[in-house]
Amino acid sequence: RAEGWSDDEVLKRWTALFTGPLLVQRYCAGADMLPVERKAVSELAATYRERLADVSWFMRLLNEAIARQANAEDGAKGRFWEGRFKSQALLDEAAILSAMAYVDLNPIRAGMAETPETSAYTSVAER
Repeated sequence: RAEGWSDDEVLKRWTALFTGPLLVQRYCAGADMLPVERKAVSELAATYRERLADVSWFMRLLNEAIARQANAEDGAKGRFWEGRFKSQALLDEAAILSAMAYVDLNPIRAGMAETPETSAYTSVAER
């Protein structure tokens, strides 16, 4: 989907998350720009487009925000999660059902519920 976005759309989405360099800020504000500046903005938009579609970038940003908050609350420093996130392609219906069962059983393994149907953290009862 991100590949179909115009540079303006990419920059709009990126600057909703980050301030961006002065060059991007000027472009977004509609300032007159030299061709070399427009080329630089286009190159930045290409980089941002890749990052906006990258799960690793999302997880890095999510991890950083959570780590900062948790560390501030605990008066600690360092990583919140020691290992990288894991992802697994679910290539067929059996794999999807297996993953759903694993997630739905987590509250039981953690001792937070007696059955999946009584857990406040799953959608088993609704299903």
